[in-house]
Amino acid sequence: MNKKNLDPIGKLMGLRYKSHPWHGIEIGEDAPEVLTCFIEMVPTDTVKYEVDKASGYVTIDRPQKFSSILPSLYGFIPQTYCGDNLADVSRKKLNRPEIIGDGDPLDICILTEKEITHGDILVQAKPIGGFRMIDGNEADDKIIAVLKGDAVYGDYKDITDCPDAVIDRLKHYFLTYKDMPGIEGYRCEITHIYNKKEAFDVIKRSVKDYRNFIENLLFER
Repeated sequence: MNKKNLDPIGKLMGLRYKSHPWHGIEIGEDAPEVLTCFIEMVPTDTVKYEVDKASGYVTIDRPQKFSSILPSLYGFIPQTYCGDNLADVSRKKLNRPEIIGDGDPLDICILTEKEITHGDILVQAKPIGGFRMIDGNEADDKIIAVLKGDAVYGDYKDITDCPDAVIDRLKHYFLTYKDMPGIEGYRCEITHIYNKKEAFDVIKRSVKDYRNFIENLLFER
């Protein structure tokens, strides 16, 4: 018997149903050195897109109110979760015991010289560092990576290889992209820029948080 026909139901399911980008996509065998990432937004987007957690479809979160330009591809690392293990680093480094994880997959910014025109795609990326970002009292780290094989950024090994102007653009975007006219009191801060070694630790912690998150969901059932 042809082995390709041994599991027709599984084959049919794979053809008919799209994997949930948060739960159904593998992070990659070479993680954290090379990651499979899901892209939600590209620099030409004028609205904020994000994945709906329940359905897995890309939805419009909000129109951008100002002319903020996203300076990289932006999305998240599948099967990660910003929970207690990740938040614990920020609590200790900042001496702020009130910090918690934001309950989302770990965000990632991917630098590339190519013009990629839309999100809802998977890419291979190599982390080089990250931002320790605090949104209110929530840890909201942003991993910074380069597109694997990119002609301009692909050979960067660490955050120190990245020009200051590129880092400044990323910082400016994330410190201002939630600004809304007439709304006061919003507080978002980037407290540290960290290197590849620390980025790897953040990724590993978020993977551990995801496993705990899934186990807790199963236990609740």
